[in-house]
Amino acid sequence: MTGQEKPRLFADDESVRHIGHGLLDRSLPKEAWTHEAHLAACLWIITECPDIDPDTDMRAIIGGYNEAVGGLNDDQGGYHDTITHSFIAGVRSWLARCPDVTLVDRVNSLLESSEGQRDWPLHFYSRDVLFSVAARRGWVKPDIKSLP
Repeated sequence: MTGQEKPRLFADDESVRHIGHGLLDRSLPKEAWTHEAHLAACLWIITECPDIDPDTDMRAIIGGYNEAVGGLNDDQGGYHDTITHSFIAGVRSWLARCPDVTLVDRVNSLLESSEGQRDWPLHFYSRDVLFSVAARRGWVKPDIKSLP
């Protein structure tokens, strides 16, 4: 990692699954819904939840979770469609080249990779486009270069 804060890594497979289940059943404490938790839940859903289609289901999953913990999904905060779909693409890109190791090893390696960085979508989007209301509300194509 270059100049970024170190990610909070997970201890074991069960700690990753705990985040995923807590997101789905809306029991995860709000303070535990960190950047790392977002990516861990995404990777877990992609690899271990065949009944969930991240491309169509994440809006309802994350939006519902946000509301359950007292948050809003509006033009200023909450669910952000373009960032979510950018990271789904990043997680899939990472998984395509990641060895088939334990869940926690895949998640922790993702968190230490370029795709795991908070600013990763800014390789593909200008700030103005990425942080626009349109990008929060729906998918907006990258304006710098295509996602993997």
